[in-house]
Order: sequence, then structure tokens, then C-alpha cells
Amino acid sequence: MPRLIRLDAVGPFKIEPAAFPRDDQGNLKPIFICACGLSRTLPMCDGSHKACRAVEQPGILYTYDPVTRQIIDQRPA
Repeated sequence: MPRLIRLDAVGPFKIEPAAFPRDDQGNLKPIFICACGLSRTLPMCDGSHKACRAVEQPGILYTYDPVTRQIIDQRPA
């Protein structure tokens, strides 16, 4: 489903390999990058997509409030 997210970043997010999580054996663990635009921990996913997945319907464009992450508008896409 489409959603309109406004970000105020003016540059890229840098992810340092040294900060990658590791398991008990020192192996790299998976990293999940936000694709919904609603994460409060960008660029990392914080699970916010679960809320939009539960309410968004196909063919509708959703606009979210940048602070509350609540839907403030919806219209045909």
C-alpha cells in the first residue's frame, strides 16, 4: 500500500559495519532496514510496519503525521 512519509534528512544514513549485531559465536546477525518510512529509529526497522500492515488497504494513499505516526489523510492512490 502506498504511504506518504516526509523526512527532513538532508543526507544519507551511515551504517558502520562495526555496529552490526553479532551472535554468541561472533557471526553477523541480520539487520533490517526500514522500508515503510514509519520507524522512529531510521534507518533501522523498529516494527512500525506492523501497525500500517494492519490498517492500510490496497489502492489507498495514506499520509502519516510525522510526530504521532497516526494516519492524518487517506485518499485513492
